[in-house]
Amino acid sequence: MTKKTLKIAPSILSADFARLGDEVQAITKAGADFIHVDVMDGHFVPNITLGPSFVKALRPFSDKPFDVHLMISPVDFYIEDFAKSGADIITVHPEAGPHIHRTLNFIRSLGKKAGLALNPGTPPDVIDCVIESVDLILVMTVNPGFGGQKFIPSMLEKIKRVRDKIGSRSIDLEVDGGIDSETAKKVTECGANVLVAGTAIFKNADYGKNISLLRQAGIIHEN
Repeated sequence: MTKKTLKIAPSILSADFARLGDEVQAITKAGADFIHVDVMDGHFVPNITLGPSFVKALRPFSDKPFDVHLMISPVDFYIEDFAKSGADIITVHPEAGPHIHRTLNFIRSLGKKAGLALNPGTPPDVIDCVIESVDLILVMTVNPGFGGQKFIPSMLEKIKRVRDKIGSRSIDLEVDGGIDSETAKKVTECGANVLVAGTAIFKNADYGKNISLLRQAGIIHEN
């Protein structure tokens, strides 16, 4: 087993929306590896958040990769808009369109990294036929739609199964939902190497310390 670098992706869903540009700038300076942007449409998930114009407006505030999670359906119509707006990683759900293989390859054709998100009820076997077309797999450890939810412990076994499927491929395994210092250790021990965290980072003004605590909690290994 060799150690692998842990990446921290603060979710701006938990940031102060009245000063979002400043918040993105602050977490960049505090040591974020990715800027995680949750996009919700009020249809695929029960909440509405940011669109492509917001991503474009925030892009000048950070040189870190924008990790854009599209919780929208149908998703295909919006992918190019988010790519043009400054997304670096575009993650979609297999349930959000009729042809997930085509969707993932379309993302890559735009010069972006393609991510596949698995809701708690989505079986990991959905990965099998598209794994060569993904750069990141996101395991949701809460049901998507709102920040501040409680981590679902049964997802730990799912993270292990996804890690086994990834094997030696250079695919990031990201986890989102209820991540704090305690759960960070658990998910990284199961094979995750990218942690999305909202409340744990934005709970107070010391973003640098909060990111550092998550990073210290993570123990990364790969086969």
